Amino acid sequence: MPNRPPLAEVLASVVLPVFNESQVLLRLVEAVDDAFADLPCDYEIVFVDDGSTDGSADLLDDLAADHPEIRVVHFSRNFGHQAAVQAGLVHASGDLLIVMDSDLQDDPAAIPRMIEQWEQGFDVVYAVRTERKESWWKRSLFHAFYRVLNAISNTPIPADAGNFGLIDRRVAEQVAHLVDCDRFFPGLRRWVGFRQTGILVERLARYDEKPRVSLAGLFRLAKTAIFSFSTFPLTIFYIFAGLSLSVFVAVTLFALYHRLVTGLAIPGWTSITLVAAFFGALNALGIAILGEYVTRIFDQVRARPQFIVARTANLEDSHRPRIGGGVQFDAPVSSDIAWTRRARASV
Repeated sequence: MPNRPPLAEVLASVVLPVFNESQVLLRLVEAVDDAFADLPCDYEIVFVDDGSTDGSADLLDDLAADHPEIRVVHFSRNFGHQAAVQAGLVHASGDLLIVMDSDLQDDPAAIPRMIEQWEQGFDVVYAVRTERKESWWKRSLFHAFYRVLNAISNTPIPADAGNFGLIDRRVAEQVAHLVDCDRFFPGLRRWVGFRQTGILVERLARYDEKPRVSLAGLFRLAKTAIFSFSTFPLTIFYIFAGLSLSVFVAVTLFALYHRLVTGLAIPGWTSITLVAAFFGALNALGIAILGEYVTRIFDQVRARPQFIVARTANLEDSHRPRIGGGVQFDAPVSSDIAWTRRARASV
């Protein structure tokens, strides 16, 4: 079990991807401040602006100017939630990192419980979502997704555990070093190993009931999870091949029986059409699944950066990312501002 330093000597980083969340950012900062109010550790809040267009970028810069412990990473455009999580990991400086969404569905009040588990020696503490506030059909889809993923994945991934959770610094570095272009953070977090545990956390309702990730976006993320952590879609074609062979043998025996035993002439048009359609559909499905893997190989081989940073705020040169994942062209906006909670208290 690793020896943990006293909390008074620890810096915690809260990583928050942001996309068009201007209405809730002030409440979010207050909620995070409240979560750390009774904790002796210093903390920083790392916002990653994922190409927001609703004024979130300007509001984040204002927050960074007023609060030295707030850091902001601005993308050059929208690169997606998983890219924003990756950017947060590589720009955070904490001994432990808490990854959470910015829509207040992830309850900041759970942070002290996560840190308590970290003090006990766990390197990863993930939130198991309970009492979700989405519609029944959406809850059913989430429930089914995690169970199906666990059934076919090569890496067991905790059910109902999303991005919200705490990871130790060494875990964050391992996850950030992974070169996967298509990223599913809960799966990568589980894949790297270390001591992991889960805590039950109630999933709160969104503040505006307008999720930023569409159903199509959730479907793409589900595909990424399945194709990144399972070869089952390809393996299942062994089953299809056996089924196809069985159909072929059955049709052949049927035709030979009537030809050689009963003497009945079978026109054959229907059987030929059905068999041709059956095998055509199987071929199309197999090519589609194979194409999905080939596409992901192509994306991986061309190795485009997962994100491009346009500018930052309150990130000094000494706090530049030590690990990769993106391209950065900016200079720090506020390089002379102290960045711990104690420094803020003395201002």
